[in-house]
Amino acid sequence: MTETRRIKVLVVDDSAVVRKLLSEAIGAESDLEVAGTAPDAYVARDKILALQPDVLTLDIEMPRMDGLTFLKKLMQYHPMPVIVISSLGQASCESALEALRLGAVEVIAKPGGPYSVGELATNLADKIRAAAAARVRRIDDQVRTPQATERRPTAPSPRRYSDKLIAIGASTGGTEAIQQVLMGLPADCPPIVITQHIPPVFSKAFADRLNQICPMQVKEAEDGETLQPGQALIAPGNFHMVVRGAHSGGLRIEILSGPAVCFQRPSVDVMFSSVADIAGARALGVLLTGMGSDGAQGLLRMKKAGARTIAQDEASSAVFGMPREAIQLGAVDQVIALPRIASAILGKLSAPTYTAPVTV
Repeated sequence: MTETRRIKVLVVDDSAVVRKLLSEAIGAESDLEVAGTAPDAYVARDKILALQPDVLTLDIEMPRMDGLTFLKKLMQYHPMPVIVISSLGQASCESALEALRLGAVEVIAKPGGPYSVGELATNLADKIRAAAAARVRRIDDQVRTPQATERRPTAPSPRRYSDKLIAIGASTGGTEAIQQVLMGLPADCPPIVITQHIPPVFSKAFADRLNQICPMQVKEAEDGETLQPGQALIAPGNFHMVVRGAHSGGLRIEILSGPAVCFQRPSVDVMFSSVADIAGARALGVLLTGMGSDGAQGLLRMKKAGARTIAQDEASSAVFGMPREAIQLGAVDQVIALPRIASAILGKLSAPTYTAPVTV
């Protein structure tokens, strides 16, 4: 019987303590292997060539060459799956999100403070498996930072989308996919609720970054706030986000703790299920790139309640796990490449009748 090949990981961090913690967490998994460690980018470069690891864990703040500079060079000349291990300070969070834009697959908080070693051990192995399965892209020397969108005040428009609600779920590779979808939607879009698997603190930095560049207002969701047109709300890391009815007759957000669902908190399934219950056929569900099955059952529940549903296609997904699961369940109306999802959303919001399933 042939033994399954283990995923080889190179750990890059200037802290010997963190290198030891990460190595112990990785080494405890039977399908993972620590190929080596490196205290800085120069040593990492040599070990990548010598050891040919499948996945790299990368610290952002390192001596001699910072992690972002190293990552950009790596994704130009030797693209490979990278997981960023970042501290929770504001500057570090912003750098970690920039790393995702440059091609990193995942971001994880460094152990310490509110993020414990136990949580690290639980999450790191799954993140490495997802990274090993991810499609990575080579970047050129001209990677441009998206420019901030000027929000022009608009007069109240006819309710062209009536009382619609958009719900979006994503995991691995989702931060960039969500950005691309939101950038293609208008400033006066219906309310949007978004669950992205992302650690605490990073979720607020992610929302703030999107708010600077997207046409609509984007913010981290708060318990009890009312959903508004022209606004997208991001589930806070480590909390479930659900949609409930408001006393005013509109919709409001409820933020919950509770157990993880599909090993995730926040869970896309939890959000989608609440949208199915409260919005039914007025909703549109979108499931983007990600590993695992979170969101598939919730999207099916949305479809059965009359909502229209979209899944990102395999070719444009960093990891096709979540969309594939939803498609196999029969939860998806349309399977669409990422660059076309925003226009498909607008088309479905305006369509008067149900559209038969089709692959685009």
